[in-house]
Amino acid sequence: MRPLQKEIVKKLLVQPTIDPKEEFRKSVDLLKSYLEKYSFLKSLVLGISGGQDSTLCGYIAQTAVNELNEEVGKEEYQFIAVSLPYGIQVDEDDRQLALQFIKPSKTVTVNIKAAVDASVKAVEAGTGEKLNHFLKGNVKARERMKVQYDLAGIYSGVVLGTDHAAEAITGFYTKHGDGAADLIPLYRLNKRQGREILKYLNAAERLYVKIPTADLEDDKPQIPDEVALGVIYDDIDDYLEGKEIKEDAAEKIEGWYKKTEHKRNHAITVYDTWWK
Repeated sequence: MRPLQKEIVKKLLVQPTIDPKEEFRKSVDLLKSYLEKYSFLKSLVLGISGGQDSTLCGYIAQTAVNELNEEVGKEEYQFIAVSLPYGIQVDEDDRQLALQFIKPSKTVTVNIKAAVDASVKAVEAGTGEKLNHFLKGNVKARERMKVQYDLAGIYSGVVLGTDHAAEAITGFYTKHGDGAADLIPLYRLNKRQGREILKYLNAAERLYVKIPTADLEDDKPQIPDEVALGVIYDDIDDYLEGKEIKEDAAEKIEGWYKKTEHKRNHAITVYDTWWK
């Protein structure tokens, strides 16, 4: 195993193989334990896009609140599934399929277009500079997370994140956007392991074979993650499982890891040295 690869695998806690049933239970129990510890919390909040990660995380969340409600003998807890389109969501059918699978306690739709456009307009007016499509995509991601925290406040809840090892290693998320959350139950899993759990849960195949896309840039709608990253998830997953992969793919992955280290750490203080 490459020296940096060994360090990354250890840090991200990825196992070469998993028992889907066991890993599903670990994630459900994490959410249950957190809600039980903090009695003022009554809900879990997550944006549902119709992709693999939010589908799995949403199902885990709904399972957790269902079990808690059964244990306390009343409908005390709820999972809030949030739709956060920018205008019209082109893959709305996939989101609806995910919701049918999850069967959330409550669904909320908040269209972020007006807020995002107003923010972009204000920044451009104040600076005289135009935000490119990439930067506007980050505005979308941050607005979506802001809304989820608004809802968590309304419903006495916490926000879930869908970050997993294949995203963490590449930093493929927006800092203080989809990278911001209170609990990340998929942490430790790579992309294929998430698929394994969805298969175990008998999810519709369409929900986990769908080509992953962040779909944030207006000029590149539905651009696949693998195109944006320049490396395929199979290579990322193999790397995370400690396997040998092609040199160019390994270098690309390690390049992303080094460039995005700031996303995996808290804000720098005078005591931090990791960035030097």
